[in-house]
Amino acid sequence: MLFPSDLTSFFELIRQHGNTVYSLMFAYASSHSLLLTLFAGYASHSGALSFGTVIAVCWIGSFTGDVIRFWIGRRYGTRWLGSSSSRITRAVQTAARLADRHYIWMILLHRYPHGIRGVAGFAYGMSQLPWSTFLALNFVAAGLWSCVTVSAGYAFGQVSEKMMNDASSGLGLVMLVLFLGVSWLVSKKLERVAERAT
Repeated sequence: MLFPSDLTSFFELIRQHGNTVYSLMFAYASSHSLLLTLFAGYASHSGALSFGTVIAVCWIGSFTGDVIRFWIGRRYGTRWLGSSSSRITRAVQTAARLADRHYIWMILLHRYPHGIRGVAGFAYGMSQLPWSTFLALNFVAAGLWSCVTVSAGYAFGQVSEKMMNDASSGLGLVMLVLFLGVSWLVSKKLERVAERAT
């Protein structure tokens, strides 16, 4: 089956290509892809993926992505950013200001707001934060993020299954899209709150 026509077929395709899907999950988790991680939790409820493996892959991916960004920020500073008016530059500067004042909370929470989660690691690298402190906090924060997001997707799978025992798979797909859309909107709202806090 090349193109699945419903959610059940899609989960079956995921089940057949599990190793490839876990590799993709690692890559996307390194950028803290909230929606894909939520979907992975949902897919693990269906049995298409292993719940424990998804958490481990997302944990390691998230941790590794931020370690690489920290190293780039520490090694190259702001030189790689280019124009000081770009959206990325503004996001890094916002994250850096937050990190200077609240680095513990920032490391624990930066994976959730949409515009900060991909650039905060660079900002930490440009700060005075020691490697050892960053690594310890980042490891804990990556684990929390992985557990929370995968579990939220898994819980949504349980709720949606109960709500539509006799309903079509098409309704399940609509509910999934709505769930992911609301999650994206919440992460955008968190980004605006974080920007106002600077």
